[in-house]
Amino acid sequence: MDKIYNLAIVGAGPAGIATAVESYLQGIRDIVLLEKDIKHNSTIRKYYKDNKRVDVEWKGQKVELDGNIYFIDGTKESTLDFFDEILDNHSVELQTQVEVQSIKKEDGYFEVFMAGSSIKAKYVVVTIGRMGKPNKPSYKIPPSIRKKINYTTDECSENEKILVVGGGDSAVEYAVDLSAKNDVTICYRRETFRRANPTNQRDISNAIMHKEVNPLLGIDIDGLEDENGKVKVLFCDETTDIYDRVIYAIGGTTPSAFLSSSGIQEEDGKPVHNDYYETNIEGLFVAGDITQESGGSIALGLNHGYAIACHIQNREC
Repeated sequence: MDKIYNLAIVGAGPAGIATAVESYLQGIRDIVLLEKDIKHNSTIRKYYKDNKRVDVEWKGQKVELDGNIYFIDGTKESTLDFFDEILDNHSVELQTQVEVQSIKKEDGYFEVFMAGSSIKAKYVVVTIGRMGKPNKPSYKIPPSIRKKINYTTDECSENEKILVVGGGDSAVEYAVDLSAKNDVTICYRRETFRRANPTNQRDISNAIMHKEVNPLLGIDIDGLEDENGKVKVLFCDETTDIYDRVIYAIGGTTPSAFLSSSGIQEEDGKPVHNDYYETNIEGLFVAGDITQESGGSIALGLNHGYAIACHIQNREC
């Protein structure tokens, strides 16, 4: 007979790991974590620069931790080590490089469909984040310059003329970091960097004051063109400029197609859920930054996992 897990968790980020570990500590067994990348916490690995601070308080949110996982301020590296350790210390099955395509409930159990395979589980928690699907500009990108349009700094080299688009923490950090070895401009549609945390606001102000980063504030972009293999940017004030590379750091989107295919209802760009993060489908939960309008803190994700674990255990008793 096919194995039926008690709990399947889609996404091995902070909320997913917390849900697994907190459920284990509640006495739940046969738990599986499903992760599409080769390791857990792919968002932190891909979108956080080396040695970036990772704080309990995120964008000024004060969050008291409810559960058994004691997370403290650290760096990208110490945070990844922390999640390595708690996974090693608890019997949770982690399957990597498996991308979940849809979830279907039938005969009281869920079937979680992946490419070429599926598993069954009594409960399912979806913890995929927004950053895994970065926002892209609404205007078309000419195919000939798509390799010059990026959403992280992975493709950057030295001595490039780079335009960073966005005004949040990632955009500011990209601009400041790249300015050490490149000619960097940051373009943001608002006049100030209010979305960034205080440390990043200070860093970008210093970089602009010392002419290390060129600011284009209060200006939007109308489109892009190919200019002999480089990126010609058309600004809304009818000016243009040419860059070797453009990096968009304008947030992420809820994976609506996946939620819809699984029957999860959305409202105002977020999945609908109750106080225990259970969706309109009984036994199917959501957790982490997918439940927030513009992402969420690690601490919130940990609390979501604890609340879900408690609710499932109470239902089983």
